[in-house]
Parts: sequence; structure tokens; C-alpha cells
Amino acid sequence: MPEVVVGRLARAHGLHGEIAVDVRTDEPERRFAPGTVVTLRRPQAEVPLPGTLPGSLTVASTRWHQARLLVRFEELGDRSASEAVRGLLLVADLADDERPEDPEEFYDHQLVGLRVHTTDGRDAGVVSDVLHSGPQDLLVVRGAHTDAEVLVPFVGALVPEVDLEKGHLVVADRPGLLDADAAAE
Repeated sequence: MPEVVVGRLARAHGLHGEIAVDVRTDEPERRFAPGTVVTLRRPQAEVPLPGTLPGSLTVASTRWHQARLLVRFEELGDRSASEAVRGLLLVADLADDERPEDPEEFYDHQLVGLRVHTTDGRDAGVVSDVLHSGPQDLLVVRGAHTDAEVLVPFVGALVPEVDLEKGHLVVADRPGLLDADAAAE
């Protein structure tokens, strides 16, 4: 079952276990609805959680406070418990066929593995990762005939078409964009 990061636990708020969440989803009302269960992960996925921490948390309540989402989880009863999970990621399970409500949005796992074609039909490689750094998401494209990777900003002007059913996306190539040798210079 695919997973998606929906938030990062920030600092504790108050004495009764509320904690601020840095939201990383466009659907916070859905992902943090009371009764929803989210899984805890370290930012470095290969490092396991200490045995003293729960593997998942159940949302008890949420509220917005000064543009920040505050969440109370059933498993975190006080400030100390909330501080112990600070910095951990919150991950939600997705159904295999689940899609964001907006047809112009995609989950990372839907994009990874898609073939990349240029607007003139040339095979340019495959999406190997999606990076979320700064204001712009980037597609990591591994070349069709090489292991070299290039970064393509995931914007409509450069990626005018994503077709999940056909398993590909189209990139409007620009000089140096898909050329790994030019990108390395």
C-alpha cells in the first residue's frame, strides 16, 4: 500500500499533549480528521523509531491557531510525550487507486516510474524520484540511454501532460534541460 507524508511534528503546545504540525498535504481536513491513524517515521527512513515511541498515532482533535495546525493525538497525553516525537514525520496510507481531488495534482508514487517523452516524441528516460525543496517540486529524470539524472521543474510550462493510465509524462524540452552533459557544466 502506498504511503504519503502528510506532516511533520513541530513543538508541543500547552500542557495537555497538543502539538503543532507542519502540514505537508493539500488535504489537512481529511488527513487529520478525528479518528484518523497516521504512522510515525524518522526523516531518514532507514533509522528505526526507538522502542519507547508508538508506531502510529490516532488523531483525537485538531484546531487552527495563528495559521498553524494544532493536533491532539490519543497516544500523547502530555507535553513531555509530545516533545518526545518532535521532528518525526506523519505518514498516511493510501489506497492503490487513490488520487488527489485536484486532477492537476499527483502523489509522488504515481510519478515515479513514469516514462518521460519530449513534445516531439523522443524517449527521454524515466522519473526516478520527486524532490520537494523550496517553492518548486522537481522531477528527477534518469536518462533513456544513460544512468545520468537531470532535474526538471514540475511546472505546467515544462510538463504539459501527465498520463497515469498510459504510464508517461511529456516534457517540453529546452536547451540543456534534458541533456545531462549540459546540466553538469
